[in-house]
Amino acid sequence: MGEFTEGAPCWVDAMFADVEAAKTFYADVLGWTFGEASSEYGNYTQAYSDGKAVAAVVPPMPGADAPSQWCLYLHSPDVAATAEKVTSNGGEVLMGPMQVGSFGSMLIGKEPSGAVFGVWQPGDHKGFEKMGEAGAYAWAELYTREPDKPDAFLPAVFPYSTQQMDAGDDPEAAGMDFKVYSVGGPENPVLGRMKMGDEFPPEVPSYVQVYFGVPNCDEAVEKAKKHGGQLQSGPMDSPFGRFAALTDQQGAAFAVIDTSTTVGEMPDFA
Repeated sequence: MGEFTEGAPCWVDAMFADVEAAKTFYADVLGWTFGEASSEYGNYTQAYSDGKAVAAVVPPMPGADAPSQWCLYLHSPDVAATAEKVTSNGGEVLMGPMQVGSFGSMLIGKEPSGAVFGVWQPGDHKGFEKMGEAGAYAWAELYTREPDKPDAFLPAVFPYSTQQMDAGDDPEAAGMDFKVYSVGGPENPVLGRMKMGDEFPPEVPSYVQVYFGVPNCDEAVEKAKKHGGQLQSGPMDSPFGRFAALTDQQGAAFAVIDTSTTVGEMPDFA
């Protein structure tokens, strides 16, 4: 793949207490294979789809008691400069900036409403070798109850423009507050932002939902359930594809989408 633009999603990884169980789960649900664990870097293990790097899994650091969750990394040409923008615009740097050998540099940050995200400045590791296909990263959305906070923060940190979805005459979309962040114009959307409604339990914090492509949404859901995963919503049809939100057997939230199965007309964004 070519170079990523600043602010574009470029990588995902997740921390699991039981890495072997996670590998078994995602091998079946998403068709992944896994490389050798890198003992020098905390047993960081890359996942592959059709031989192309698409994600990574890693055990928790010694003494850490963090929940299993997927982390989306956004591309930066200068992670130190991005860290300064994060803190000066009301966000928080939780880890880093730090160099990861010759692979690149990273930080983990939190936007003002509480969603955690990563930033990656590539070295030898450029990021996704495959996107938008079955077995690979497809899309991501930030879920928050305080949309004004990320709407102000993210375009101040990254070169985003924003477009608000017009629900039009769609009764299912009525009252939905959904925005898209784009880089270089609305023809290049990179991240969605959804306001959380009453359907979310109050204890659920702001978070970033990562979507992975699958050839068949319903089959992926059944495979996830077979391995102890739980269906949170869906499967449902949309103009973007048939998708479902899940948690794996260790509690990490993610979504699957079959982009070849679309229903309805694309909404307008202004």
